[in-house]
Amino acid sequence: MTSAEQPDSLAEQAAAWVPPWARDAVPPAAEQVEQVEQVGPLEPVPEPAHPEPEPAEVAALSESAAGVPHEPLPEREPTPEPEPEPAAALALLDDAELCAALEAILLVVDEPVAEVVLAQVLEQPTDRVATVLRRISASYTAAGHGFDLRRAAGGWRLYTRPEYAPYVERFVLDGQSVRLTQAALETLAVVAYKQPVTRGRVSAIRGVNCDGVIRTLSSRGLIEECGSEPESGAYLYRTSTLFLEKLGLNSVEELPSLAPFLPDDVEEIADAQR
Repeated sequence: MTSAEQPDSLAEQAAAWVPPWARDAVPPAAEQVEQVEQVGPLEPVPEPAHPEPEPAEVAALSESAAGVPHEPLPEREPTPEPEPEPAAALALLDDAELCAALEAILLVVDEPVAEVVLAQVLEQPTDRVATVLRRISASYTAAGHGFDLRRAAGGWRLYTRPEYAPYVERFVLDGQSVRLTQAALETLAVVAYKQPVTRGRVSAIRGVNCDGVIRTLSSRGLIEECGSEPESGAYLYRTSTLFLEKLGLNSVEELPSLAPFLPDDVEEIADAQR
C-alpha cells in the first residue's frame, strides 16, 4: 500500500480494518458501491391515502382554531334503507269454497255487509267477491228459493221473497201486531219523499202536529237528524240506513213513484191550500 492509499489517521485505519476471518465474506467498498449502483435507487414507500376533507370541514376547522363561531356542518344524508319486498299475492280460493264461505257469513249477519268488508275477511279481491255475490243471487232466483240475496243499504243480506211474506208474518207475529200506526206511516212517507225536511214542513203537509210522531220514528231508528235549515235553524230529518234495510232498498232513489197514488185533482188541492 502506497502512502497515498493509506488512511490519514489511526482512527480511519481502525475503521477500515477487517478481521482475517471476515475478509472473504465482506466485499471491498468498491464492490459494495457497484452492487448498489446495479440495484438502482430505492423506490419511495407510498404514504397511506387519507380522504381529503371537504371545503366546508376545512373552513369549519380553521374558524374553530381561530376562535371564530361558525355554522354547524350540514348533516350527511342517511343511507337509504332497502325497500321492503312486495307482499305475497293473495291465495285465491276456488269458486265453490268462496261461494260457501260467503253464504255462511251472510247467514249470521244482522245488517247488510259491504263487498269490501267481505273481501277483507276472506282475503280475496273485492271485484271477485262482488262477482260471486251477484252469481249467488242469480242462482237463488233461478232455483226459486224462498229467500233471496239482495243488495240493500250499501251491502248484501239475505231476505225472504215478497210472495212468501204472509207465511213469514204468520210465524213471526203469531197474532201480535207490531206495525206502525197510520200517522207514523204517513209521517215516514213524507220524510222519505221530501227529505231532508223539517218538522214544520211535515206538519204542514199532513195538516196536523207531527212532533210526537217524529220522536217515535227517531227512537225506532227509522229517521235521523241531518243538520239544520240555514234560514230558520230548524232541524232537518231524513230516513236512516235501517229504513233502507227494512224496505230492502239500496238507496232512496229506488222508492216507487208517487204519481200512481196521487189524486187526479192534486193541483187543485195544492192551489186551495196556498
